[in-house]
Amino acid sequence: MKKFENQGRYRQFAAYSEGELFNYYKIDKNGLSDDQVQALREEYGENVIDYGDKASLMEELVQAYLTPFTLILIGLAIISFFTDYVFAAADSRDCISSVIILVLVFISGTVSFIQSKQSNDAAEHLKEMVKVTANVKRAGDFNEIPTEEIVCGDLVKLSAGDLIPADLRIIESKDLFVSQAAMTGESYPVEKMAQATDHAETVVDEANLAFMGSNVISGSAIGLVIAVGEDTLFGDIAKTVTTEEEVTNFDIGISKISTLLMRFMGVMVPVVFLINGIHMKNWLDALIFAISVAVGLTPEMLPMIVTTNLVKGSQTMAKGGTIVKNLNAIQSFGAMDVLCTDKTGTLTQDKIVLEMHLNCDGDEDSGVLRHAYLNSYYQTGLKNLMDVAIIEATHRELDLDPNYYHKVDEIPFDFERRRMSVVVEDKAGKRQLITKGAVEEMLAISSLVLKQGQAIPLTDDLRQEIRQQVKDLNEDGLRVIGIAQKTNPPAVDAFSIEDESDMLLIGYLAFLDPPKESTQPALKALADHHVDVKVLTGDNEEVTRSVCRQVGISADSIINGIDLEAMDEEALAQAVEDYQVFVKISPQQKAQITQILQDNGHVVGFMGDGINDAAALTTSDVGISVDTAVDIAKESADIILLEKDLMILEKGVVSGREIFGNIMKYINITTSSNFGNTFSILMASLFLPFLPMMPTQLLVLNLIYDIACISIPWDRMDASYLKEPKNWDASHVKNFMIYFGPISSIFDVLSFVALYHWIIPQVLNGTYWSLSTGQQAVFEALFHSGWFVVSLWSQTLVLHMLRTEKLPFIQSRPSFIFTTITTIGIIFGSLLPRTKLGFYLGLAPLPGSFWLLLVAIVISYLVLVTLVKHFYVKHYGKLL
Repeated sequence: MKKFENQGRYRQFAAYSEGELFNYYKIDKNGLSDDQVQALREEYGENVIDYGDKASLMEELVQAYLTPFTLILIGLAIISFFTDYVFAAADSRDCISSVIILVLVFISGTVSFIQSKQSNDAAEHLKEMVKVTANVKRAGDFNEIPTEEIVCGDLVKLSAGDLIPADLRIIESKDLFVSQAAMTGESYPVEKMAQATDHAETVVDEANLAFMGSNVISGSAIGLVIAVGEDTLFGDIAKTVTTEEEVTNFDIGISKISTLLMRFMGVMVPVVFLINGIHMKNWLDALIFAISVAVGLTPEMLPMIVTTNLVKGSQTMAKGGTIVKNLNAIQSFGAMDVLCTDKTGTLTQDKIVLEMHLNCDGDEDSGVLRHAYLNSYYQTGLKNLMDVAIIEATHRELDLDPNYYHKVDEIPFDFERRRMSVVVEDKAGKRQLITKGAVEEMLAISSLVLKQGQAIPLTDDLRQEIRQQVKDLNEDGLRVIGIAQKTNPPAVDAFSIEDESDMLLIGYLAFLDPPKESTQPALKALADHHVDVKVLTGDNEEVTRSVCRQVGISADSIINGIDLEAMDEEALAQAVEDYQVFVKISPQQKAQITQILQDNGHVVGFMGDGINDAAALTTSDVGISVDTAVDIAKESADIILLEKDLMILEKGVVSGREIFGNIMKYINITTSSNFGNTFSILMASLFLPFLPMMPTQLLVLNLIYDIACISIPWDRMDASYLKEPKNWDASHVKNFMIYFGPISSIFDVLSFVALYHWIIPQVLNGTYWSLSTGQQAVFEALFHSGWFVVSLWSQTLVLHMLRTEKLPFIQSRPSFIFTTITTIGIIFGSLLPRTKLGFYLGLAPLPGSFWLLLVAIVISYLVLVTLVKHFYVKHYGKLL
């Protein structure tokens, strides 16, 4: 493959004439043939950049099996192997503990790997549904093809809103302005043109070269591809600069909780080891038991539970018409408490209708429509919905031949001037500068106004009269833009923004931009789920107020971009909280408002579909766009809506919260159960002459419980839980452990006392110390079996008790999958002492009196958990 070894190659292409460029690739103006495409792809490579974020199959396996928790388990398995087998006496060698620990690692790693693989495959599949394409000429015709299929030598047509798909040499251009922020960090657009130029200071400054990673702001062009994929300047940056993945709200939450659990384990395990070692005088057995306790404390299923939840959520959202490009954004969707949205095309329909074309006397005037048409028809930028409405209305109402005119020049639209101009000339030689834009901007550049067919000076009184007419239209929900013209402007080489002055204001156009039918119910649904919606628009106050009124958004608090510019940081931080509607906002201000809301502690979503929304989409926690958005908006978004129905937003929020709830269900309940078991073990170690449960038995118990927990992602969450935004809080996990962990310990101790002093002595007709050594072994087996079954029942049933703030099974029903798998786990564990496997594990069949104890213990335990749960929710305001 040929490489651009240095930037001299770019200089060479910049200096080539069009003929030299075509000769270099042996092509012509018809573009490449199929044979040429394949040959050039083999010679110059694929148009794909390896960002280093797609792991190989081996890397995915390593990541699945070697998590912080599984590394601990593997270490414990190695220690257990040496203590139980290598250093043990020949007649007592047993590696079953190591095997069980490795089984836990295998189950956790395998399920995590499968889910992660499915997750990555699903994400890739979903991303393919929102492919970024380019308009490429091959065999004489321009067609949209995926950007990764582009090869060196391809001819690419560019227009406003396009991402530049590869490094290009411009061969034709019409007022092409591109943003090279990805390359230079400069936000201001630069003009590109076809003419060969003298060498610029840097390659990026070459006026006839355009680069991958840039995007077209306005104008149009045709470029010839001179570098693809990793050979581009952008690809070179990707190879040489290591960029860390942005740490998300999701990552921070998982990290905090993992750290909390590690610290907890680091304190409890040594304590268990010391107490048992001192009490039983057998440090090796104490070490083996402490290892088993460590395994029991390790939430080895956490990565699998998280991954499974996210994959399941993305698949559910895909069925509802939502493409999730970034899986972790699902949880952020649920945590979102502020949604910032553009107005046009998001809250309002994609179809804008031209309602009126008025002169400055307030009368319908075909001349105004004709001038507007010439401006919209001949401009080379991205034709927005208003341009389309103007062209359609002209075709309906006027018999106008566009061939009678030709375009001389233009100044593209930008978000600072808020207007755009074209210069046209008719066959009679009359040249006109026609400008359209926001009315205030048009008044600012006009010195004359057309009244009663006469051009008269634009006085302050007339300005006020026009403003009032426009305001009346705005209050009726109509968007208004002004039209001005100037006859015989300077020649093309001298034409510039300065010529947009002393113009004649001839009238204005009024557009109806009705809200989407789904906007009002969607906003109400978001409000019901405590998501505050803020409107950020470049439109004026009156139109925005009208639309807000129609969709149910309070328009009492509106602020404009000019007022925001005058504020200091402290005032801005307060303003973004106080105001719900922001008008006359620039693209930079949209991103700024989003960032300030995040700094204030909010999880912020942004919804938009235009070039001016790209920065805010990138800044937000959750960027939301639509599949019909411009390329740069789709690339910047985390989530793509395939339908215009905004009710999908509510489904996304609910899905995110359900995923979060099921993850927290596992974390909270498992950690509290583990804490309770560890506390019970500490208590038992102080008075029992033997271990409360053998290490292998403890591992099997943990295995059964973990398998039952695999069903959690398929459980449902209460509707009341889904009403509030959900976010990570490690301190809440700690509180949950402290409240609910000791409750299980109370009933564990009661079980210990009943088993040790009543049930087992009745079965064996004697206390532990009065029995022979053989009978003591039976005593221990019965004790271990009893606590094994009690612990399994209490651990599993408490999943049902603490999965909801309500009464389980009565007020809140678990899912069928969750109920079935947990029930199977309880049945299997209860029957295990009566099986050969149970005998091998050192368990023994339990007497009938035990089952009476079990019923009493379990019912009492669940009742107390219910009472404490009520108090906990009242105190902390939430359960999970």
